[in-house]
Amino acid sequence: MLLLRIALLGIGATVVLDLWLQLLKRLGVPTMSVALLGRWVGHLLRGRFAHAAIAKAPALPQEALLGWLAHYAIGIAFAALLIAVQGSSWLARPTLPPALALGIATVVMPLFVMQPAMGAGFAASRTPTPLLNCLRSLLNHAVFGLGLYLTARALA
Repeated sequence: MLLLRIALLGIGATVVLDLWLQLLKRLGVPTMSVALLGRWVGHLLRGRFAHAAIAKAPALPQEALLGWLAHYAIGIAFAALLIAVQGSSWLARPTLPPALALGIATVVMPLFVMQPAMGAGFAASRTPTPLLNCLRSLLNHAVFGLGLYLTARALA
């Protein structure tokens, strides 16, 4: 039952993030393509971690599907991390600070692992607007943290 609740927590928080990203997209704010995440994961599974520019890497069959699966699997993994740190009792009485803190802490992954591996450099340093991109990532991950809290409240 706990694993199901963790999975639902991660899925719910990722849905909140996706709704936020859709809002940003409608407002004309660029967001990352889930297909490019799938392309990176697909190449990773074939043994290639880093790319000069993931958008220029060869496209892979079903990369969009792989991207969505990875996106939600990562959300579930981060939810599991929250419960590992806070304990399962947090699910019965969720509070915002731990969820928000974990969401913000997870920004380490895109800034220092995924962006460099995809060719954007550490903390988006190879992009035209590194500081703005870092702030967007931070805000997106804070929204994910808020999603963890809101989902936990809905499940409690």
